[in-house]
Amino acid sequence: MKLVISYNKEVKAIVLENAPRNAKYTSHEVQTEFLKIYAQKVQYSIREEIGNSKFYIMVDESRDESKKEQMAIILRFVNKGLIKERFLDIIHVKDTDALTLKNLVCAVLVDNNLSVQGIRGQGYDGASNMRGEWNGLKALILNECPYAYYIHYMAHQLQRALVVASRGVHEVHIFFSGCKFHCKYY
Repeated sequence: MKLVISYNKEVKAIVLENAPRNAKYTSHEVQTEFLKIYAQKVQYSIREEIGNSKFYIMVDESRDESKKEQMAIILRFVNKGLIKERFLDIIHVKDTDALTLKNLVCAVLVDNNLSVQGIRGQGYDGASNMRGEWNGLKALILNECPYAYYIHYMAHQLQRALVVASRGVHEVHIFFSGCKFHCKYY
C-alpha cells in the first residue's frame, strides 16, 4: 500500500493514516485483492499492446524462497516497429512435468485472449523437460503450433544473478517477499 500511495495522491488521501478507523486496507485479504486487480490491469494493458501481433514466448521455471516451483512467462512481440518484451505472469506449479507446464502456458494465454496459434517462437533453458525433442515443452507447443520455432536462451543465468543480487538490497527483498501470488492454476 505504501508503494501505491507513493505514486497516487488520491489513494493516499483515503488509506492508511487518512482512512476511517475501520478501513485501513491493510489486511492480508485486501492487500491480495489489490495485487490481483493490479496484475489484471497490467495483463490487460499488455494484451492491448500486443494487438494482433504474433509473439515469442519465454518460459523459465525455478523454485521460490519457500521451495515452491514457479513458472514465469514473458512475451516478446513487435509493436509499431519496435521489439517489446513484457513479463506476463508468474505461476506456482505443482510439478515441472512438460505437460503440466504446457497446459499452464496455454491457460495463461487463453486467460489473456491470446492463442497458441499466435506463437512464432519459444525460448527455454536447457532442461530436458523444456527442450526435449519428443516430450519436452518445446515439442508439445510445436505439436499445436508448427511455427513456434525453438531457440535456446541463456536468460536463466541472468535471472539467477538478479535473485542473488536482490537479496543484498533489503527493500527489493522485502517487496518481493511480501508479494504473495495466489494462483488460480495451482
